[in-house]
Amino acid sequence: MTEEAKSKAPGFTLRQFVKAGGDRLKLSVVVDAGLDHPVIEPMMYRPGLALTGFFGHFAKHRIQVIGKAERAYLESLDREERLKRVRALFENGAYCIVFAAGLAVSDEVQEIARVAGGTILASDLLTRNLFHAGTFVLETLSAPREKLYATTVEVAGLGVMMRGVPGLGKSETALGLIKHGNALVADDLTCLRKDVANNVLYASASPATRNYMEIRGIGIIHVPSVFGVTAVREEKRLDLVITFKHMEDVNGELDRAGEDRLTCDILGVKVAEIVIPVSAGRDLVNLVETATQQHKLRTAGYDAAKELDEQLKRRALA
Repeated sequence: MTEEAKSKAPGFTLRQFVKAGGDRLKLSVVVDAGLDHPVIEPMMYRPGLALTGFFGHFAKHRIQVIGKAERAYLESLDREERLKRVRALFENGAYCIVFAAGLAVSDEVQEIARVAGGTILASDLLTRNLFHAGTFVLETLSAPREKLYATTVEVAGLGVMMRGVPGLGKSETALGLIKHGNALVADDLTCLRKDVANNVLYASASPATRNYMEIRGIGIIHVPSVFGVTAVREEKRLDLVITFKHMEDVNGELDRAGEDRLTCDILGVKVAEIVIPVSAGRDLVNLVETATQQHKLRTAGYDAAKELDEQLKRRALA
């Protein structure tokens, strides 16, 4: 593989693709000679023209898919020519071929792949269904990702990530929100995935700590066991970031009217942000719920600060 191709690789291998999408795509490994090969372009491709011998613009960096139409064409050729066409795919850069629709893979084709150091997979899905589901798996694996030390909860239907220095009460606030009927997404460490097509972020927990919380003085709790399965979410779109800060750190910059529209940049996505000062006696659960509802109203076009300002102007002119 050339250095240019390596630079294009999104960072996962065929082995990881099979592991992530094996059940959903009904995949089985027929020849595993190249399972550690990186997936260079996270897309699937039907090599119809390539099978006829035309390799101009051949998408060799994509996962090749042989469906019923391609199989019918190959079977119209004599045995020697048929094997020659399959061999040519690997000779021109193909590294993985998936036989869709439950098509059998002959021993001769398997041997061609082994000699070429390639991979052959088989799927019981129809070709169109394989493309649809496979595209989702490939996009998920190739999506830009980031991990942040933050706690994320679904509040009033929105994904809300709470961040700040340790000891400000993020986990305790999340616990209170859960008791109010909201749901935990991730405690302490939030994994973020960018949906490039829609330019939005999705938050989830690390697989090792999913559904667990650490509460000082109590220890580790398993949220579904304590509050029920509806108290957790596997993944949630990130709509709002709430940053906790010590009161003395924000006194000089606090926007009392709430007119400022703060955002933070995560993986190139602008996410609405609200800063909440923390001090003894402040009800952070109530504040987070209120901030979330306020954000929903703003998103819908209602701005309380502007409306109050207009009302005061009207009264002054009356």
